[in-house]
Amino acid sequence: MAMGRPMKFEAGEALDKAVEVFWQRGFAATTPQALADELGIGRGSLYNTFKSKHHLFNLALHRYSASRITALAAGLEGPGPILPRLREAMRTLAGIGDHRYGCLIVNSVAELGSTDEGVADVAKDLFLQIEHTFRAALERARTTGELTPDRVPADSASALLAAVIGTSVLAKSGADPTQLNRILDATLKDV
Repeated sequence: MAMGRPMKFEAGEALDKAVEVFWQRGFAATTPQALADELGIGRGSLYNTFKSKHHLFNLALHRYSASRITALAAGLEGPGPILPRLREAMRTLAGIGDHRYGCLIVNSVAELGSTDEGVADVAKDLFLQIEHTFRAALERARTTGELTPDRVPADSASALLAAVIGTSVLAKSGADPTQLNRILDATLKDV
């Protein structure tokens, strides 16, 4: 029984690189050859490991989504004031100041959401998780007195999510970070 050649790359590291490539270029503009080059593997290994560009894209979206929600939850946990941490979490999710890529999920929905059910499903799930995490943080803020009892955390969480998504699009378009910070600050002020 003949054995295939052993894999000479770590699939998790390759997937992390694929996230970056798709995030920077989008799905349509990313060729299989560009993926193979960026991942440092041959096209045969790319297809043997990840089946197709589309399958790799879906894996990258799931990996990105999981990392975003994990980082968000970790950043909002712990003692101390919640609203400053919420502001920083919103800045991070929107990509303000770090890069001009926006959010991979928001970008993917804009590119493929109406024609690719898998992309739409990943986006819906991530947005729901972000909103839920925002809501839990706002409920804690209301309990500690940072927010007045008349505020409805569910409504505020929805507004924060909308602000993050919109700000992400503006960040990708090259908007001034000062303007983007003002948008987030105004949204947080109204929660």
